[in-house]
Amino acid sequence: MTAAINKALYDEQGYIIVPNLIPPEKLEALKEACEHAIAKTRTGSWPHRRTVGRQFPPFDDSNPDSWGVQHLMHPDLEEPAFAEWYTSDALINVAKELLQCNEDELQMELFNLLINPLEHDFALRWHRDDVRENATAEEEVIALERWTHGVQWNTALYEDSCLYLVPKTHKLPRTELQRAQSMTQAPPASPLDMPGAIQVTLQPGESVFYNNNILHCGAYNSKQRRATLHGCMGDTRGGSTRAKNVLQHGLLWMTEDRFRDRLNERGKKMLQALVDMKEGVKGDLGYSQVN
Repeated sequence: MTAAINKALYDEQGYIIVPNLIPPEKLEALKEACEHAIAKTRTGSWPHRRTVGRQFPPFDDSNPDSWGVQHLMHPDLEEPAFAEWYTSDALINVAKELLQCNEDELQMELFNLLINPLEHDFALRWHRDDVRENATAEEEVIALERWTHGVQWNTALYEDSCLYLVPKTHKLPRTELQRAQSMTQAPPASPLDMPGAIQVTLQPGESVFYNNNILHCGAYNSKQRRATLHGCMGDTRGGSTRAKNVLQHGLLWMTEDRFRDRLNERGKKMLQALVDMKEGVKGDLGYSQVN
């Protein structure tokens, strides 16, 4: 599996696709856990969801349709397969390789699920996760230079063609043409109108790992089944650089003993790194983006 990790390509392009990361027996267990989580979200018994009509946190209940399930490792969801996978050798080894860090420097962050809405097609606008659309080119350069201590991924359990991105923009400010396509709150009519954009298609079991300050967007087809694991992991050498982007999702439950006690020893160490970051940040950080 390690041979499939092309770190040089990841550094150059800002993303890499890794096949067969999940063993077949784990894939079935994760599919089952996802079906349970989706059913709870659709019926309203799981309140932590991404709501159609809102692209970024904070999410609300303004629409009954959902495009994501939040907090997969939450003990109240009662699906231990998610925490087991997040702390698995396979996932940890990729994160260490891409971040070039030791295991004791890994920081637990977010683990969510991207799903198809049932009643509405839905799209996200072109964005970087922690740089506002109205940032100047100079501000973008500064932000991108410090955004090197985390990695984000999508792992498809069914074929998934929702993600669009612009390779190499994890290091480069937007061109004027790219800026024109990404300055409004509106999603694009056609994502491929963005100069340099590509569409990422994942087969079941494939993962795309990417720098989440690469320029990217998503387009969700309500008729196409989607269950894509969506997570991120940090590197403590980044200090508090990722604090707003991570903590804006509301992670108080992760500081509770009942969550910590369910983790393996590796997970407990990673969680402590997150708690340390949270305790080291004072005041309200606000949100990375606006709806």
